[in-house]
Amino acid sequence: MEAKQLKQSYTIDDIYNLPEGERAELIDGSIYYMAPPSTRHQDISMDLCVIIRNYINSNGGSCKVYHAPFAVFINNDDTNYLEPDISVICDRKKIDDKGCHGAPDWIIEIISPSTKSYDYVTKLSKYMAAGVREYWIVDPDGQSIFVYHLKDAEYKIKSFTFQDKIKVNIWEDLWIDFNEMEHF
Repeated sequence: MEAKQLKQSYTIDDIYNLPEGERAELIDGSIYYMAPPSTRHQDISMDLCVIIRNYINSNGGSCKVYHAPFAVFINNDDTNYLEPDISVICDRKKIDDKGCHGAPDWIIEIISPSTKSYDYVTKLSKYMAAGVREYWIVDPDGQSIFVYHLKDAEYKIKSFTFQDKIKVNIWEDLWIDFNEMEHF
């Protein structure tokens, strides 16, 4: 998805007042407009959501998985509103009809060339500060995945390729094998 920042201070009301069909995120009062995702982006997102949802359902889990557009009010204030590609929330008290209030347990962002610095720097910083337990950055063009995992009050970072089988850190026994996903 393409993100473009405008210089001005905005609030969540500005997000809700966008024209029909226009999507944007809000970080510390700055608005970032997003272009529609590519087909490849959607394929990856759908495959990951299905794998995660099937895992949760087959294990009787209480976590919920949501795909964009799904609102995450990361700081519970009126100047931050994000729409991660995939959000996994295990504390259902954080979820209401508007979205998630507070940090999800796991966020996955699927980047495009135009959003690299936004996902790798701006959003990473915001998610880390909020205490997101696990953050994955999936780069279809580079065929890489960066996994940021909160452990013992600091983030551990590992990099993988689309040929790897990756352990999901928030659960003991879920592995995602990118090599087996059909769209690669």
